[in-house]
Amino acid sequence: MNYFKLYRTPHGHVIQSSQSDKSIFHQATSWDDFINQENLFEACAKAFAHGTEVNFGDIHLLHPVDQQEIWAAGVTYLRSKVARMEESKESGGDTFYDKVYSAPRPEIFYKGNSHRAVGQGGQVRIRKDSTWNVPEPELTLFVNAQGQLAGYTIGNDMSSRDIEGENPLYLPQAKVYDGAAGIGPCLLVTDKPLAPETVIDMRIFRDGNEVFQGDTQISQMKRTHAELVEYLTREMTFSKGTFLMTGTCVVPDHPFTLQSGDRIEIQIEPIGTLIQIVA
Repeated sequence: MNYFKLYRTPHGHVIQSSQSDKSIFHQATSWDDFINQENLFEACAKAFAHGTEVNFGDIHLLHPVDQQEIWAAGVTYLRSKVARMEESKESGGDTFYDKVYSAPRPEIFYKGNSHRAVGQGGQVRIRKDSTWNVPEPELTLFVNAQGQLAGYTIGNDMSSRDIEGENPLYLPQAKVYDGAAGIGPCLLVTDKPLAPETVIDMRIFRDGNEVFQGDTQISQMKRTHAELVEYLTREMTFSKGTFLMTGTCVVPDHPFTLQSGDRIEIQIEPIGTLIQIVA
């Protein structure tokens, strides 16, 4: 598989290629216009060939979201279904998650926008009115303005599990708040889909010590990427494209909860590693 890594910066785009060790700066068009070209892989190849080489270590990275919305799919892995049923059993909401896992229609919800997103090295947040907060590492799809799957990135779907567990109707409050959408560090543009054996790995560090590690393969997803994209775009258009988090099954068991200062590392190769600190 050949690929380009496309980074958003304050002054333009930086492109890296699987065929080269160079980092190329490109400033021809806006981020939104560039990523929504119909053949983004070909556009990256042309920009890489005609750009200017830069020192990647000197570049300040922004998250890859400009005017795009961020959406998320839930209960796409069996482990996620079981965890959601456990946390909502007392409220009687556990049957909702059992049904949505096997239903034809997936769960898809609004997660945020550029204002609520946090990129590489940034600070994600946990709610003050919640006592059980976890990160959720997710392969995230970029769907362009034409409704095509055009790239991949890493998502951190920060969640307040006690709020959602109290009542499934509280999901927007458990999922959508300032600093709740971790995303980045780049947009991966490939010449073929990611392999089913692609691994999602998450590690959490506290005071320098690893307190959680978990991983899975994207082949464990019940639903296909094409299926999720089709439902998301069925009655909605996105003039600047959109990002879609695809769900997770790597979630720390109760009673683990995030604390301020925790370091979250989510690795999906060849995208890279998204590193964030809890504010």
